[in-house]
Amino acid sequence: MYLSWKEQTTTDFSETNIDRMYNEGFLFTRLGKGVMNQTRSLRIALNNFELSSENRRILGKTEELNLSVHSTPYVEYNWSIHKMGKEFYEKKFGEKTFSAQKIKELITNKDKSNFNKLFVYTKDGKNIGYCIALETKNISHYCYPFYGLESDYQNLGMGMMLKAIVLAKESGKKYIYLGSFQRPSDVYKLQFSGLEWFDGSQWREEIDGLKEELKTVI
Repeated sequence: MYLSWKEQTTTDFSETNIDRMYNEGFLFTRLGKGVMNQTRSLRIALNNFELSSENRRILGKTEELNLSVHSTPYVEYNWSIHKMGKEFYEKKFGEKTFSAQKIKELITNKDKSNFNKLFVYTKDGKNIGYCIALETKNISHYCYPFYGLESDYQNLGMGMMLKAIVLAKESGKKYIYLGSFQRPSDVYKLQFSGLEWFDGSQWREEIDGLKEELKTVI
């Protein structure tokens, strides 16, 4: 069950309003146009982000992985993208987690999607991963990543996220949002400096407190 303290549907898609809503702990969802959930959101304050030795090790392992950012609707869309996404989410989270039709809709239909970017990851000229994302001038939301499960490229998932974080910092973003923290499997998101989390009323930096909050998750 997704942790959601409040749900709100916005009709104001200005960057000013999006930045404000995200700062209040809301994240855009795939539930419908404008639908946002207030949750235990995670973000990195990029002014305080520095690569750790482990981060550098991962980047070294994924040095040949290239990231390009494309606006949506994505003009080069084809069926292999939603096939990859559907298979990824079924394997990781179970059947019917994320339908092929919904993946296609988020990337190709601006009237139904809250997301305006597609991060495309390539190696040796081949697309091996994607992330459905949101960007404003000030923030980036790394939202729905997926990659080919047949890939033997080590550390691919973490490499994808790290490259997005580094790009956001280099692009002058203030924050990159990493989604919510609600399951034991989300602990991988805690390895970054500059991390902040929303507790329902304010942003906090104490990671020990965040780990305690995880014990309350149903």
